[in-house]
Amino acid sequence: MKQNNPCTLILVLDLATEDDVFSILDSVGDSIRWVKVGLQLYLRYGSALVEAIASRGYHIFLDLKLHDIPNTVAAAIHNLQGMPIKMLTLHTAGGSEMLRRAREAQQQALPETQLLGVTVLTSMNQASLDEIGCKYAVEQQVTRLAQLAMDAGIQGLVCSPMELLPLRNLLGEHPILVTPGIRPTGSQSDDQKRIMTPAQAAAAGSSYIVVGRPILQASNRRDAALAILEELATQ
Repeated sequence: MKQNNPCTLILVLDLATEDDVFSILDSVGDSIRWVKVGLQLYLRYGSALVEAIASRGYHIFLDLKLHDIPNTVAAAIHNLQGMPIKMLTLHTAGGSEMLRRAREAQQQALPETQLLGVTVLTSMNQASLDEIGCKYAVEQQVTRLAQLAMDAGIQGLVCSPMELLPLRNLLGEHPILVTPGIRPTGSQSDDQKRIMTPAQAAAAGSSYIVVGRPILQASNRRDAALAILEELATQ
């Protein structure tokens, strides 16, 4: 199911230092408007780095994948109050009470932020689920967790490209679907096991695609980003 709204590119900033971050941002320039800051950078630099990136005009997707008891997750979200965050992740496997408490905290502390539920990590496949005792197939587990998140009022989901069509068919056009595991044609799959090209993901209903190494490791990062944007524009 294709969405009416265009698919947006998010650049992954899974880097070692803030110097690396600003070097990358200088090299991509205004070809990128959204960036993802993950746990690695956030634990090292905290809110100061998020503020510094946002001050350059970038929209921040803070990918912390919160997962704890409901009270702790709610308190963590309150502690982010005032930060320039457009999207924030939490694990749907935390259960319905945790998700509801997170949503309540977000409405109070971060009303301009969209909460995204992580279903099954894109680094996992069926063997990974079997290993941790999950009795469901990947797609079944994703849809169970996705419905749990929607019932709790979470605004969107992070999902593999392979689950885009099932989720759009189940949930319609309303939820935000953010899709890692995107590799332009000819790129290495790296540690992602369930992948698509940007055009395929956009056609399947992705709201945002998350891309890292194909841009970060390119000889010309700006051109690599623009090539992906051009591919998305054809959908």
